[in-house]
Amino acid sequence: MNRSSKYCYDVLVVGGGHSGIEASMAASRLNMKTALVTMNVDAIGQMPCNPAIGGLGKSQIVREIDALGGCIGQLADATAIQYRMLNRKKGPAVWSLRTQNDKNRYRLESRKLLFSQNNLDIIQEEVVDFQITGNQCTGVVTSAGETIQARAVILTPGTFLNGKIFIGLNASHAGRMGEFSADSLSAGLNRLGLKMGRLKTGTPCRIDKRTIYWKKLEPQSGDSVHPLFSYWYTPELLPQVDCYLTFTNSQTHQRISENLDRSPLYTGKITGTGPRYCPSIEDKVFRFPDRERHQIFLEPEGIDSYEIYANGISTSLPYDVQIDILHSIEGLEKARMIRPGYAVEYDYVQPTQLKPDLECRAVSNLFLAGQINGTSGYEEAAGQGLIAGINAVHKINEQEPVVLRRDQAYIGVLIDDLVTKGIDEPYRMFTSRAEYRLQLRFDNADSRLATIGKTVGLLSSKHFQKYTTKQKLIDRELIRLNTQKVSPSNDNQKRFQDLGLPEINRHITLNELLRRPGFDYEVLRKMNLVDYDFPEEYEENILIHIRYEGYIARQAEEVGRFDQLEKIRIPENFDYSSAQALSTEARQKLSETRPVSLGQASRIPGITPAALTALSILIQKGTNINRTTE
Repeated sequence: MNRSSKYCYDVLVVGGGHSGIEASMAASRLNMKTALVTMNVDAIGQMPCNPAIGGLGKSQIVREIDALGGCIGQLADATAIQYRMLNRKKGPAVWSLRTQNDKNRYRLESRKLLFSQNNLDIIQEEVVDFQITGNQCTGVVTSAGETIQARAVILTPGTFLNGKIFIGLNASHAGRMGEFSADSLSAGLNRLGLKMGRLKTGTPCRIDKRTIYWKKLEPQSGDSVHPLFSYWYTPELLPQVDCYLTFTNSQTHQRISENLDRSPLYTGKITGTGPRYCPSIEDKVFRFPDRERHQIFLEPEGIDSYEIYANGISTSLPYDVQIDILHSIEGLEKARMIRPGYAVEYDYVQPTQLKPDLECRAVSNLFLAGQINGTSGYEEAAGQGLIAGINAVHKINEQEPVVLRRDQAYIGVLIDDLVTKGIDEPYRMFTSRAEYRLQLRFDNADSRLATIGKTVGLLSSKHFQKYTTKQKLIDRELIRLNTQKVSPSNDNQKRFQDLGLPEINRHITLNELLRRPGFDYEVLRKMNLVDYDFPEEYEENILIHIRYEGYIARQAEEVGRFDQLEKIRIPENFDYSSAQALSTEARQKLSETRPVSLGQASRIPGITPAALTALSILIQKGTNINRTTE
C-alpha cells in the first residue's frame, strides 16, 4: 500500500455529517488514531434541511448524547438564535427543547471542533469501495486509487448513496443540491451482499427575507428563560430572533392540484418511500383534500443570512409552480426564491442486518450509522454515530459493546427499533415510540447516562464531578423534603388561605405538600420553607421527581420483568432453520434479525408468545447450535 504510515488508522469514518462528526470525535477522544474521510471538507457539519436542532423526542436524544460526552448539544447551544421549550402545557415526559440555529455558524463550529481534535485527520476524498479480508472490513478504496487501511470502518454517508435529486420531472445525480452522489460506494455495499432499498426525503425552497411582507405575518418568539442542550458548556448566547407563521390557502392548493402531473411523486419518477410524518406540500394537499390550510413556519437560516427556510412547503414540483405557490401565500406575494425545493432519493441498508452495536453481521469491523440505516433527522444520525464510534473502539480493544436499553435512553429505543424491527419508511423519533418515556425525560438525561459516559471515557472528570455535585444536592434536598413537616397551625392555615390554597388537617411532609395541586417551590419560598443553599435551577427536577415518583416506580417494576428476558442470551450460532418447534414464519424472522437475547426476540414483529416459549426451551436445552460456525 502506498504511503502506509500516512494512511493507516485504527478507526476510519466515511462522511462528515452529524453522524460522522460524533463517530470521529468519539473514536479520537478514546485514543484511537482516527480519520474522517469526506467528499467536501467545506460541507462538514452542513444542515441541508431545516436549520434547527431538537423537537419532540429529538431533544431528548441531543441531551443523551451530551450526557454521554458527545458534541451535538454543545454545537447547538453555540449557534442557537432561538430557544423554545415545546409541550410545556403537557406533562414533563414530552417537554422538548428546540433551537433555531445559525446554519453557517453551525458548520464553522463543527469544522473548528474537528480540526482542533487530537488523533483525528480530515481527508477530502471520495470512498468508492471497501477493502475486505476474509469476512472483515480492513479499509476503504478511494476514487484516486488509494487504499486507506483501518482496523474498523464506520460508514455515515447520509443521503449520498446513489443519490438523485428531483425538481419537477428533471432529475440529476446528487446527494445534496450542488454535491456529487456516491454511486460507486452504493455498488460496493451491494457487492458485500447487503439488502438495500430506496428512500426519499425533501426540502422546501429558501426565500429572500428582503422580499417578504413581515407585517402580515404572525411572529413566533422564543423563550426568554430556557435550559440549554448541554449540561457541561455555557456559551455566550447569540442574538435571538423571531420566526413567523403563515398558511397555505385554497389558491395554493388549487395550483398544486393542477400540476400533480408534473410532480415526480405522482408520475412514478420517484420510487423511494418518503417520510409519513413530514410529507411534501403536494402530498399533504393530495392526502388531506378537506384541509383548508397548512401551517408554514418561516425560519431564519442565520443572523447574517438573507435566506429564510419555508418550513411546511417541502416540494419537488417544478420551479415555476414553486414560484406560483409562494406568491399565493399571505406575506409572500412578492417573495423571491433564492433556492428551489427538491426531493432526494437515495439508497439505504436494511438495519436488521446490523447487531445492536451497529456492526454489520455479515462483514466484521464495518459499522453503519445515520441515514444509511433508514433514519431521518440530524439528532437520530448523531445518536447512532456516537454509539458506532464507541463500539468501533470497543471492538478493537476487545471490550463488551455499549448497548443502551430501551428504559435507559431514546438512543436505546432508536437503535433497538432499527435492528429489531427494520424500517419501510424513513424512521423519525417521537416520544410515543418510548414505552418508558416517563423516565426518559429531557431533564434527567445526565442521571441516566453520565456514569456510562464517564466509564466509557468520553465524559471528562471535570464534567462528571459537576454531575455528582448536582446529584448530591438533589439527594440532600429529597431527604429534607421527606423529613421536614408542616403543621396545621393557625398561622400556616392563614398563609394557605392568603395564597388561595387548600388547608391541611394534619402534620405533613414537604414532599406530600408538593404533590398537591397548586403547591410548588414558590409557595415554599413564601412560607419560608426552602433551603436557600439549594440551587433554584434544580427545583424543577425535584418537582418532577416527586410528582411522578409513583408512576416511575410502577414502570421500574415492568422494566424488571422485561429485564429477565434480556438476560436470556441467544447463542450467536443458534441454528433457527433446524428448530422444528418454531413455525416457518418464526424461523424466517429470527434468522433474518438474529436477536442477541430473548428480550430482543420478543420485539420482532410476528414473534408470538408461543414462539418465545419454544425458543426459551431450546436455549435452555442447548440444542440447535450450529457447530460449523464455531
